[in-house]
Amino acid sequence: MDAQKSKVIRLLIVDDHEVVRIGLGAVLGLTPGIKVVGQAAGKEEARTMSLRLKPDVVLLDIRLPDGSGVEAAREILSSCPGTKVLFLTSFADDHTVLEAILSGAHGYVLKDIASDALIRAIRTVACGQPLVDPRLTKYGVQWLKQSSASGGPSKRPLLSPQEQRLLPLVADGMTNKEIAGQLNLSEKTVKNYLANIYSKLQIGRRSQVAALYAGSFKAPSSRADVT
Repeated sequence: MDAQKSKVIRLLIVDDHEVVRIGLGAVLGLTPGIKVVGQAAGKEEARTMSLRLKPDVVLLDIRLPDGSGVEAAREILSSCPGTKVLFLTSFADDHTVLEAILSGAHGYVLKDIASDALIRAIRTVACGQPLVDPRLTKYGVQWLKQSSASGGPSKRPLLSPQEQRLLPLVADGMTNKEIAGQLNLSEKTVKNYLANIYSKLQIGRRSQVAALYAGSFKAPSSRADVT
């Protein structure tokens, strides 16, 4: 824990408004434990700077002049696996929130967030813990429920009852081994269920499941990921 606290978080700020970038840079640049290593105004610049600077966290807006922040997140996470993405935006509609979470981003907060809460959010995401603004949680939960219940033409639930049982355990940060013990299953069976869940929900990371269930700034306990 002491090592985590002493590690300086290298932060890249991405927003198309210069005033916003300058303001965030001024506040966060004076925060102990956070170093603003760069600022970008668009998607391409964000991708290029991420490749060059390898920041720990990219603070990213959804709407950019040369493309979508969601596209930027996918590209950054694909080319810089050690980097975490935290969306900071004024857009809160359900489609935008879910699209952002499913991009693989680690967090999503609104621009009216208090500065101390934003700093906590950056530190939480830097530790690899998922985070969604509590005001937006309903979108993820509703989407998962609707996805499970919709069924499509066959009227069958998207997720089986056993797969649905896994979701809150994954969101709670439990490893495959711990989930297996909790549900009295083999670890291999848990891995198979997770593979099915990822395929059905069109996601690829445990953090995306956790982000969809996150309900407050108190993120789940950090556990080892077993894939």
